[in-house]
Amino acid sequence: MREYKKLWWLLAVVLVVTFGVLGWSGVEVYRQVPPIPSQVVTTSGKQVMTEAQILDGQTAWQSTGGMQVGSIWGHGAYQAPDWTADWLHRELLAWLDLAAHDLAGVPFDQLNSRDQAYLKDELKREYRSNTLDPATNTVTISDRRAQAIEQVAVYYDKLYGNDPELRGSRESFAMKEDTLPSAQRRADLAKFYFWTAWAAATERPGTEVTYTNNWPHEPLIDNKPSTNNVIWSVVSVVLLLAGIAFLVWGWAFLHREEPEPEAPKRDPLTLAGLTPSQRALGKYLLMVVGLFIFQILLGGFTAHYTVEGQTFYGIDVSQWFPYSLTRTWHLQTALFWIAAGFLAGGLFLVPIINGGKDPKYQKLGVDILFWALIVLVVGSYIGNYLAIKQVMPENLNFWLGHQGYEYIELGRVWQIVKFLGLAFWLLLMLRGILPAFRKEGDKNLLALLTGSIVAVGLFYGTGLFYGERTHITIMEYWRWWVVHLWVEGFFEVFATTALAFIFSSMGLVSQRGATIASLASASLFMLGGVPGTLHHLYFAGTTTPVMAIGASFSALEVVPLIVLGYEAFESWRLKQRAPWMEAVKWPLMCFVAVAFWNMLGAGVFGFMVNPPIALYYIQGLNTTPVHAHAALFGVYGFLALGFTLLVLRYIVPGFTFNEKLMRLGFWGLNGGLVLMIATSLLPIGIIQAHASITEGMWYARSEAFMQQPLLETLRWVRTFGDMVFIVGGFAVAWQVVIGVFGGGRRRTEAVAGVAAAPAE
Repeated sequence: MREYKKLWWLLAVVLVVTFGVLGWSGVEVYRQVPPIPSQVVTTSGKQVMTEAQILDGQTAWQSTGGMQVGSIWGHGAYQAPDWTADWLHRELLAWLDLAAHDLAGVPFDQLNSRDQAYLKDELKREYRSNTLDPATNTVTISDRRAQAIEQVAVYYDKLYGNDPELRGSRESFAMKEDTLPSAQRRADLAKFYFWTAWAAATERPGTEVTYTNNWPHEPLIDNKPSTNNVIWSVVSVVLLLAGIAFLVWGWAFLHREEPEPEAPKRDPLTLAGLTPSQRALGKYLLMVVGLFIFQILLGGFTAHYTVEGQTFYGIDVSQWFPYSLTRTWHLQTALFWIAAGFLAGGLFLVPIINGGKDPKYQKLGVDILFWALIVLVVGSYIGNYLAIKQVMPENLNFWLGHQGYEYIELGRVWQIVKFLGLAFWLLLMLRGILPAFRKEGDKNLLALLTGSIVAVGLFYGTGLFYGERTHITIMEYWRWWVVHLWVEGFFEVFATTALAFIFSSMGLVSQRGATIASLASASLFMLGGVPGTLHHLYFAGTTTPVMAIGASFSALEVVPLIVLGYEAFESWRLKQRAPWMEAVKWPLMCFVAVAFWNMLGAGVFGFMVNPPIALYYIQGLNTTPVHAHAALFGVYGFLALGFTLLVLRYIVPGFTFNEKLMRLGFWGLNGGLVLMIATSLLPIGIIQAHASITEGMWYARSEAFMQQPLLETLRWVRTFGDMVFIVGGFAVAWQVVIGVFGGGRRRTEAVAGVAAAPAE
């Protein structure tokens, strides 16, 4: 322990400081949320809406799929408009027309330039002024603004219903007919949308920026990047450069090459017989690839909706499987199969750590967890379907149907089931790990692995800290604890440490070197990753300190990702350490891909949307899924597939990979991902960014802009990348299937004449 004392202290200090910063920021978020007024009234005394109606509108929005139908404050799906930006722009135009009629009896666009300038000045003054009375929590608006609100509400009532006048718009937005059948809920939904736009236009008391830090870009009321936005954007770039510089200097002066141990003559992991719990993992591998295939087919199906809207090559399927549902399943399925791959990798290690034997009843626990996962997947899918079909009763939607929040769409009951499943996995892991601490030898790497396992098992529970009617800013704070901190933080540490443990157990790297690398990597990941969670909240109703912390620390997240080429080389080099390593070539190739996509997808594309000034203009555009696809699949998807292939190689005695099949699968997945990004998502995102900067966010997401022939063609072009990716996915899945069912077995060892691992 003494040898690693400084590294443990560094990790401890990093965790205490970073979680302290994140916790303080959470207090700031709770204190400074945009207020939901008790009521909104006109200057003539007419009540326009109440707090209860706004929150009822929030639950109505959740029941339609929430962030899977357009977005709020930039968070959500990309096909329909951002409803905040759209509502705000429509209301501003309605106000200007009403004012022009009062002034001259003509529409606004028929006024002379002087009168137009006068009314725009009045518009800005009225909309940016904060008329909230803190004593009564009442917002007072003009009668003219109330009329404008009423006009926009009529449009939304028609859009979310089945009015023939807006059928074309629903098709453009990939919305099914009668998205929200209840007229009362449509009226409440409009009130919620108004409130999000009110917060985006109204200046926070004592400042010159709105509650959403002047987002979205809306020239009509002078919503533009704030001074602090620009300052902290510059700071983030400077910190990135400084971080890279210090990392290179530290590597040059502090890094010491560890002497490589002599590679064993035989693979140590094959010397012990398979345990019953390890044999039982075959069904987990089938689950991983089964859900993987389902997810990528859903991805292609959902992407097609961005072209045809309501049909699939002319067949109207939107009433049964609308865009909001297939996108929900697409995202949830990704989390399910990636998590299943990580769970299988962890469960495979338990007997190895436990001296080659299972803890008592371990196989039973592995089987119970598997069937619990099946119940979770099927139950949550059914709940999503019934909610979006508007069949589920209103009071059950949040609990059994659809929460409405991206990546945590599953109903709260299913969310609890998922958390309990992770806690049960943690128990199964600890039953085999804890006894190992009583044995002789260096336990530092095992201790770090144990800590990461505990974090993975428990931190998903932070998604339970909000409710159905929780303020959306507070919900966003906790949602990103799951999406960013749990996935991008602790999964990263678990994967790094688990791989280090596996390779050191194989005798390919020294335990000392693996321990030092894992501890140092954990500190680097956590330093930027924990407070970096806040970079998702720049414009979600938070204050300048939150923006400053998010911009500064998230820039540091990128620093360790820049040098991952060295990690890729090290992983690649391992296959040459011993002849028997050829048998795990393809899992190693997956880990090489992880390093590449970590650098490009999480690092380069991540920083592309990271500085406040960049995200101000491109949040909610197709630049976001560039980062999301490259990071989520490129990093965590390939990690899960790497774990799956690694476990497959060991639980099937004598198994060898089919070179042609794996070559097609590996390069198909990588090539398809590159094509998807380079030929469609990124070009569309860049074109949208230009529109957002020049005209405003509302225009970059509008029907008129998104349905241009060029953008439609680019969305069609994505089909080529999708097909290459799907072919690659099927190849990998088929390799796993034939491996699990014995098609990949060889009774004679394929590499260097070494005998196959004995079966128990």
